[in-house]
Amino acid sequence: MRTRNGTSTAFEATIFDTLRIGLRMIRRHPRIAARALRLLDQQRRAKKRRAHHEAAGVHVPPFLIYSITDRCNLDCEGCYDKLLHRSADRQELGDDRVRQLLEEARDLGVSIMLLAGGEPLLRKDLLSLIAGFPEILFLVFTNGSLLDDTAIAQLRRLRHVVPVLSIEGDETLTDNRRGSGTYRHVMNAMTRLQNGNVFFGTSTTLTHHNFDLHLDESYLRQLIHRGCGLFYSINYVPVQPGTEHLQLTSDQVHDLERRLATLRRTLPAIFIAFPHDEVALGGCLAAGRGFLHINAYGDVEPCPFSPYSDVNLAKMSLLESLGSPLLQGILNSGVTLDETDGQCALWKRRAWVAEMLAQGSPDMDILPHSDE
Repeated sequence: MRTRNGTSTAFEATIFDTLRIGLRMIRRHPRIAARALRLLDQQRRAKKRRAHHEAAGVHVPPFLIYSITDRCNLDCEGCYDKLLHRSADRQELGDDRVRQLLEEARDLGVSIMLLAGGEPLLRKDLLSLIAGFPEILFLVFTNGSLLDDTAIAQLRRLRHVVPVLSIEGDETLTDNRRGSGTYRHVMNAMTRLQNGNVFFGTSTTLTHHNFDLHLDESYLRQLIHRGCGLFYSINYVPVQPGTEHLQLTSDQVHDLERRLATLRRTLPAIFIAFPHDEVALGGCLAAGRGFLHINAYGDVEPCPFSPYSDVNLAKMSLLESLGSPLLQGILNSGVTLDETDGQCALWKRRAWVAEMLAQGSPDMDILPHSDE
């Protein structure tokens, strides 16, 4: 298994390889390709900033996941944000603090931010806010229902922002989980994005039921024909008790590697799979080794499926939060965070993380969630 630094280095190399693949895909569009080249150059600059901090003893992850709001206009079955993070009596970080946080991330060398929710586009003026940070590649995970003509016009100008549409497969699979009419909203959003010449992707929660369809080449070619150039596959995590049967079977986990290898070789698109791709890099990248999660209230957590925190960005800087005793405890524990079974390593070990948090921060005011 790779060392912490070795895994981080491999992850950084993968980021650049993925960006180069994307650049080859759009090389026939000079205006887009020119901006993509600038983005690649900015990623190199960010890597140098991270190296500067590394030399000073501070490891800065290149990737942040920020669930920028807990509000959503859908009520999806098994939504992990609703089950793990949502709180009626806490305030989201204000616009001024969010802007400052983005400045801190840029200056530290964070080069990619995945913006999730809730529904991130419910955050007022989100696209206008991130327009001021072209040094960062933003992946905006959205249900697509708010991608109106105004939003598309903004995205046409923001080549460092990639909308990623959530979809579960066909109309039946998508509407059964996300609500009637959701699939139609996604298809309409794809048409607007393609007509607007906006690079976009999709994100699918991979379950036992939609596995075969999601990885079917003809299905994927249809989405590519509609303009999709990026496919995120995220293995289902049973945060809702009683849904363990939706997880991938062991046969599907093993088959995933073979199918992804074939798709990456034959289709003109980028394929990213979690936790599958983490396995190839030496194991779980959470807790700052490759990425961190920030929830809507500013709690810095190991990952979206490990909702435990002892630091909050309303009270400290992002740089200070990297010294979190919980994060450092996970990184330096020596515990093997194995994900070869296709399951989130920290979700499986949530009792261990909760115990570490309780022991390390007895006076904390952010309560851990139960494993039950």
